[in-house]
Amino acid sequence: MADLFASDDLPGDGPADTAPLADRLRPRTLADVVGQEHLTGPDGAIGRMVAAGRLSSIILWGPPGTGKTTTARLLADAVGMRFAPISAVFSGVADLKKLFASAKDHARRGEKTLLFVDEIHRFNRAQQDGFLPFVEDGTVTLVGATTENPSFELNAALLSRAQVLILRRLDAAALEQLLDRAEALTERPVPIDAAAREALVASADGDGRFLLNQVETLYSIDLPQPLDAAGLSALLHRRVAVYDKDREGHYNLISALHKSLRGSDPQAALYYLARMLTAGEEPLYVLRRLVRFATEDIGLADPQAVVQCLAAKDAYDFLGSPEGELAIVQACLYCATAPKSNAAYAAMKASFKSARDTGSLMPPMNIVNAPTKLMKQVGYGKGYQYDHDASEGFSGANYWPEEMTPQTFYAPTDRGFEARIAERIAHWDRLRAERAGG
Repeated sequence: MADLFASDDLPGDGPADTAPLADRLRPRTLADVVGQEHLTGPDGAIGRMVAAGRLSSIILWGPPGTGKTTTARLLADAVGMRFAPISAVFSGVADLKKLFASAKDHARRGEKTLLFVDEIHRFNRAQQDGFLPFVEDGTVTLVGATTENPSFELNAALLSRAQVLILRRLDAAALEQLLDRAEALTERPVPIDAAAREALVASADGDGRFLLNQVETLYSIDLPQPLDAAGLSALLHRRVAVYDKDREGHYNLISALHKSLRGSDPQAALYYLARMLTAGEEPLYVLRRLVRFATEDIGLADPQAVVQCLAAKDAYDFLGSPEGELAIVQACLYCATAPKSNAAYAAMKASFKSARDTGSLMPPMNIVNAPTKLMKQVGYGKGYQYDHDASEGFSGANYWPEEMTPQTFYAPTDRGFEARIAERIAHWDRLRAERAGG
């Protein structure tokens, strides 16, 4: 099993002294699991299940190294159930059939089975459906573990039969607890100074297993003196940020970038931009989102925003990486600090809805062309006023179908360049009313 402190040993068995540090430190009870007190505490969902002695099917959703496998194993022990683990990475339908058959045999002897499925999202939709009858008739109590958003990766039918519990990435305090436990078990301090200790915790990125593996590496090296932060960085490989470009982390970060831009926070916007680019996101994807932002959330409040974004795309194409990424940063900052308006976006949605609702209404005859003699005879183009010949270059003519009253789709704000546009529209509205009245 690939999870924090996972092992095939039973919770009561002690791992060998030669076992990895993470295995030797794995919790023996749910109370020992760090960082998940919101679930394992007396008022948490798992704590309540244990207190009641009854376990329902659950999906444990959380980042790597947060204790999903360990929690499932200890949960089975806490409620007196048989623990049957399987990994979706290495298993198929035949393996599942054997597990279900074994669970039925144990059920006949009065022993309930907790079926733990690691990486459950890797089973396809048909395989996931195969769990349903055995969950429904009580053959097994399903506990699935996944690092991916269950809403996207699991069948609705399966989700309706299981409670989704979210495990949190381990915070600095929880990771410090693991360091303290490692030092107590080995009876020696981790050979790093205070600054390096802080850097080590940060490098773990919420993954307890990664942290303990790094500690084990430090213990295995004969160091003349404790390492400082620079020495630690030189010795240990830097952890790569967790970021799957087609998974939830991708959508979370692009959403955070977009909303930080909309909220005019250039510092936060730069942070999320950097998170994406340093994790390997395609720069052109980010640029496409910036162009979208410039048209959706800035619009005519600053018409140069979309120009800046398209120029950044050209600059990146011309310079490549890493020099071209500065152009992306510039476009990001321009968008974050520009005046905001979604008036054009709102106008598009309103006008498109009106177009769908009104169907094929004929424009007024004065503004349609008359390319043939017959069309001219029946009134096409009759009464058209050429605006350039009118006073102030504005005729004030009606441009709406006879069956419609004039609509207002675009309502410019008083921010940025749109304030000037609003003045122009107000001026034309006054002229139109005057000339209609005259």
